[in-house]
Amino acid sequence: MKSNRIFISWLRWPLYIRIGLIIIALILLFGQLIYMLEPKQFTSVFEGIWWAVITVATVGYGDYVPQTPLGQIAGMVLVLSGASFVTAYFATLSSAVFSKQHRYVEGRVAFKGKGHVILVGWNEKSHMLLKELQHFAPSKTVVLIDDSLREGPLIENVHFIRGHAADDGTLNKANITEADTVILTADQQKNEAEADMLSVLTLLAIKGLHPSVYCIVEILTERYVKNAERAGANKILCTSRLSSRVMFEHYRVKLQLAKPQTLSDLTLEKKVRIIPVPEELKGLSYYDCALYYLKRNTTIIGIQKEEGPMLTPPLSYHVLSTDLFLAL
Repeated sequence: MKSNRIFISWLRWPLYIRIGLIIIALILLFGQLIYMLEPKQFTSVFEGIWWAVITVATVGYGDYVPQTPLGQIAGMVLVLSGASFVTAYFATLSSAVFSKQHRYVEGRVAFKGKGHVILVGWNEKSHMLLKELQHFAPSKTVVLIDDSLREGPLIENVHFIRGHAADDGTLNKANITEADTVILTADQQKNEAEADMLSVLTLLAIKGLHPSVYCIVEILTERYVKNAERAGANKILCTSRLSSRVMFEHYRVKLQLAKPQTLSDLTLEKKVRIIPVPEELKGLSYYDCALYYLKRNTTIIGIQKEEGPMLTPPLSYHVLSTDLFLAL
């Protein structure tokens, strides 16, 4: 029974480790054997081991060569057995490395680091957020959790975990207990109510495993804000509230700029001036015009056209003689 347990334990070891141990055993065995068979040719066990390594590697330097029939037979046995194990070892090692890399890309490798940011959900907001994080803190590691991607995005310092963020197993793979911050985005594949319910459920799972982690949560509807607060969210971004407010503010800006005036106290809490286009800037690109005014400590935010204001026009837009600059 004891030998059976040892054999089972041996089989549980990774294959490349078992093959490597067999190769080491063969080298030591034949190194000692050739020293015993040909003491004149091999004056030490180390020389025998050196010969065994060169033989199984099929290098054949020729500095140590068996001279007797028994020594030559030992060499043939070592080549036939050892070389095959060496080939199998490197093939298995290559396969293990490829498998590890494949598992990493598929999001099946657990993250072991500390002080990282966990980002839940892959969408355009997440993509833009990753760019901002890399610009602000290029050395910060981000663990991305998503169950819709088959392969993670190949972005520097981003570790992908495939799975549902509400599952303890997925959060433990992301090393949630050592995370610094969790940013939870709404699921774009679901309707607003379902997405918010899922966000609150995920938040509860996160706080259950790591109560002190800082959580930033995106909520789409007003009615789930209180639930997110009860679940422990440190910062709640109500997307519908933010988007509607910004769109309304821009609409009010448009209404005020449509009136003939030289100075407008707008709802965006900015003083906007209307500046005529100088002769030297007519026909130039908006990019060149913006640089021209930046050098004069003035920021251009848009163009007042005859048909209405155009905020942040394309940089390639060519300014017309009838245009007016909107400046701060």
